[in-house]
Amino acid sequence: MANDKTGFFTPNSQINFSNVKIEPLFEETVDFETFSKSDFRAVKVKDCVAVPKSKKLLQFTLDDGTGTDRTILSGIHAYYEPEELIGKTLVAITNLPPRAMMGIESCGMLLSAVNNLKDSEEEELHLLMVDNHIPAGAKLY
Repeated sequence: MANDKTGFFTPNSQINFSNVKIEPLFEETVDFETFSKSDFRAVKVKDCVAVPKSKKLLQFTLDDGTGTDRTILSGIHAYYEPEELIGKTLVAITNLPPRAMMGIESCGMLLSAVNNLKDSEEEELHLLMVDNHIPAGAKLY
């Protein structure tokens, strides 16, 4: 069961997935060489704030293990409050080209799981979080 205060599940909590609708898998395959070009890294959230004048965007300041802070913007404010994400360890693709949103350069993408409930158009989004014992910058395969 999710903690009402944070929205996060506690270890060994029972989750009922019987009402979850999952999209079909892609039929098209991706060769290993193409897949291996994506650089998946563990990143630690140092700071997270709502982007002014945006209802959706959160601005993350991340430790990616390089010694230089990385900024990534993500349109997940409908699902998370910024302060509940500080200190979490997330998964990011770090080698995407920078993209400006609301005048701020975003350098990567945070990974999330998305699904709908059966008989509902409402989307659920869960930011992928990993064990806090994984160091910032650890490569994920």
